[in-house]
This record gives sequence, structure tokens and C-alpha cells, in this order.
Amino acid sequence: MTAFEPMISIIVPVRNFERTLAKTFEYLLNVEYPREKMEILIADGGSTDGTVDIIKEWQKKYSFITLVEIPNCPSPGYARNKALDKAKGEFLFFTDGDCAPCKEWITEMLKHFEKDPQIGMVGGEINTLKTEPDNILEDFCERTLFNHVASRYATDKGFREEGYFPPLSDMSPSEVCGHRAFFFVTANVAIRKTAIDKGNHRFWARPTGEDMEFNIQLKKDGWKQYFTPKADVKHMHRASYQAMMKVWKTYAMAHGPLLEVHATKKMDIVFQFVSVNMPNIRIPFPIKGFIYFGNFHMMNIFGLITIFSFLSALCGSGFSLATGLVSLALTAWFFYKFNYWVLKWPKKNLLKYLKLKYMSNLMFCWGGLLGGLKHKSFCIEPSFG
Repeated sequence: MTAFEPMISIIVPVRNFERTLAKTFEYLLNVEYPREKMEILIADGGSTDGTVDIIKEWQKKYSFITLVEIPNCPSPGYARNKALDKAKGEFLFFTDGDCAPCKEWITEMLKHFEKDPQIGMVGGEINTLKTEPDNILEDFCERTLFNHVASRYATDKGFREEGYFPPLSDMSPSEVCGHRAFFFVTANVAIRKTAIDKGNHRFWARPTGEDMEFNIQLKKDGWKQYFTPKADVKHMHRASYQAMMKVWKTYAMAHGPLLEVHATKKMDIVFQFVSVNMPNIRIPFPIKGFIYFGNFHMMNIFGLITIFSFLSALCGSGFSLATGLVSLALTAWFFYKFNYWVLKWPKKNLLKYLKLKYMSNLMFCWGGLLGGLKHKSFCIEPSFG
């Protein structure tokens, strides 16, 4: 039987990735696939560090590496589109300049495309690749399974296993960009070129959210998504606290425009703290959006009630001391539930872990509110635990 070895294009958008890009090249060139059947398109969006020099050094060694330069590039999605215009492959593989694909990355993805011609997208798992042993952020990202696909779509039976993602159904806000929004991030996804060409699809040029929006485009056309954890890509995470907080804020800011373009006019109220299945109610509403009540939210709600109750009791009016004690107990309970796994980690960094988890979730919620205000929607983002 003849091996299924179509022409493939690997597209990597970059801007100022000198810290990690050489490592990404090492892993990409270790992927098992015939060199004559592949091309690597690096779309540089106007780097001001040594990124372009690194690319040119690798180009000298490998003729199938192409540099696509895009001065004044407005977004990663715009850079991907410029690379798409030059891609020759029947299948397009997307990753980033801080990612490290496994050896079987290409062959594992392709075998699912070959089995089912209705599959438009195949996505793999995302784990952590540590580059600095003592970097607390990398350690935190690894422990919290940052960008991990199987845990993001976990069920009451555990992490999601290999198989098809569910198709679109009601296009309510939580399906567009909430917990029901099954999508593959562009750090690890392969797309059938026919699926792109038939719909004349392109990534939007907004600063963020282009991967979620592109998934929706293809799903609306009826293309299937398939998840295969064996196609593993490891991610080299942000090296500073400020960069990590910015990531969570910008992730959530994408939800406002996504809701504006794609969601039905509903407000989804999701009781995340009840169970992993997240029971919810959907209310027809003039403002599109969602409100999650998870452990993070409940901890803060009861924390505020506790403070208000004690202050009120001291002033001899309003809430009683008993109310304050009950809400304090509930605050402690939801704190425990929110930080359950963190409390089991090494005690020497416990306060740093707790701060990172709280502030990450806070910035995620803040970004959702900001994005909603700009796009006439309302988003209270999910809890991270």
C-alpha cells in the first residue's frame, strides 16, 4: 500500500521570537516526513530583535524554509494569511515560534485526514517545554496544564480522549467562545487546504481570537474537527509575569468581537461550581454574553459579603456577625476548591503559585469585561478551577 505523503506546508507567524525560535526550528526539522514533500513558511511581522537573522541562518541550511516578511503587520492572523497566499501544500500545518512539535506530528495528523475526507481540521495536544529550570512561570504553566486541550474539554469521566469534536448547534454565547466552544489553537492544528479554498476563508486581522474565529468559519461549512493527543506540541511559555498577565487579558478580550459576529442574542448563565458538566440556563437577551459562577467567582462574592458583614456588624446595622461568619466559612470553602491542586504543590513556592493563579483568573475576567464593553456584549469569564 502506498504511503499517504501529500505536499504539506508548515506556517509559523513570528515577531520578536529570538528567545525560542532556534529551538522551534530544531524540533520542526526533527519531524519525520519527506523533505521534498514539505515547506516551512515563517511569516515575520516586523521583528526588531534577532528573529530574522535566525531565520536566514536556517535558510542557508535548508532550501525548503521560506521567509515571508510583513512590515507593520497588525496581527498574527494577518501574518498567517500572507503565508497562506504562498503555501503550496494540500494540508496546512500551523504552529508558533515558541512551540516544539513531536516527531510524529505530521504523520499522526495526516492519517486522520486520509481516513475521513469530511475532516477539515485535525488538532493535537499542547504540553509544556521548560527552557529555564528555575522559571516559576514555566513551572506554573506546566502544573496548570496551560493550553492543554484534553483537560479544557474534560467530562465527568475525565480528560477528553481522541475523537471528533461536536458540531455547532445553537450558536449561543457559550458555544461561540465559552466552555462549549470546541476549537483548536493555531499552536497545534492542521487544516485541509480544500476546506479553506472552498469557502475562501482567511484569518481575521484583529489582535487576537483569530484561531477561534477560523474554527467557526470551517465548522459553519460543515467540516469536521478531529482531536488526536498523539500529535503533541510542546509550548515554551512567556518568561515574565507581565507577559503572562497580558496573555490572559488579551485571550478574553477576543470574546467580545466573536460574540458580536457569531453569537445568537442570548445570555448564558453557567453554574460552573456545581460540576464539570456545568449546568446552565439560556435566556433570550438583547445583550449577547455569558456569566460563569465558578469557584473563583464564588470565593470573591462571599469574600466581599464577609467584609461587608463584619463592617456592618461593627457599625451596628445591616448584616449580622453570624452572616459574616457563615460567608467567611463559604469563602474558605471556595478558596479551597479553587486552589485544591495548588495546595498540593511544593510549599516553598506556594504563595507565588497562589498569586499567579488568582491574578491569571482576575486578568482573564478583566479582559472579558473590556472586550465586551467594546463590542456591546457582557462576559464574566470562567473560573480556572
